[in-house]
Amino acid sequence: MNPADAFRLAWESLFFECPNVSSVTPLIGGSINPIFKVECSEGQFVMKLNSSSKYPKMFLVEAKGLEILSETKTISCADVIGVCELETHQVLILNYIPSTKRNTNFFENFGVRLAHLHQHTASYFGLDHNNYMGRIPQNNNKELTATDFFINQRLLPQLDLAMAHKTITKELRIKFDALFLKMESLLPNEPSSLIHGDLWNGNFIVGEDGNVVLIDPAVSYFSREADIAMTKLFGGFDESFYASYQEVFPLQPQWENRIPLWNLYPLLVHVNLFGGSYLNYLKANLRFFDD
Repeated sequence: MNPADAFRLAWESLFFECPNVSSVTPLIGGSINPIFKVECSEGQFVMKLNSSSKYPKMFLVEAKGLEILSETKTISCADVIGVCELETHQVLILNYIPSTKRNTNFFENFGVRLAHLHQHTASYFGLDHNNYMGRIPQNNNKELTATDFFINQRLLPQLDLAMAHKTITKELRIKFDALFLKMESLLPNEPSSLIHGDLWNGNFIVGEDGNVVLIDPAVSYFSREADIAMTKLFGGFDESFYASYQEVFPLQPQWENRIPLWNLYPLLVHVNLFGGSYLNYLKANLRFFDD
């Protein structure tokens, strides 16, 4: 679908008026969804566009995730202007945030704000709806413990997918079964936290005030260490981020030793998406917990 036409149709569907679109510019970073900057009579916006049948309700749950995070008033997120489905496509319209420089204390503020977000908790692990991790469906059926949620809603679905596609061996799958038997003794005993769920360098931007703005969430109530571990997966954030987080909401002892454990989930997702070298990273992380 032509992006300008998609924007016009979506805007008309949402607000019952047809905007005058002056320019549509592709933006980098859309590995799953084509992303565009749209300038029109109503202002400047970001539009995501994709098939409505290939990834059902992807944009609807992304919008819900951003709104859930925003409602905590702890950390800034991209503003959702609207989401709709056309005949064959789904469209997500967000506010456009001009590129600005980070404040000198950007990561320190980021750590504080994430710590405040993580202090929002629930009586369960999960969410009232499923969503996506990248382009892979993510189950959020509610569980009473972090162990059950991590195994049943995170690791097992990815392992089943990897086995079905023959991207992991039966021997590797057996190693996960052995890990499951001791999982409860490895995880910290604390309530669930509201987490972003896909917190790496590509999923935040700099707002107009020079502070963090979150994008592309995969939210759930889960262990906050899963968010922290994800920040370490592709190089890590500035050390001031972790120091300021710890001052506000100290992590449980040995949290750094559990980073490879939590990152088994995003690595399995990457194995299922891309295969290749991610399988070696997965095996390396799993070896940390061999007897």
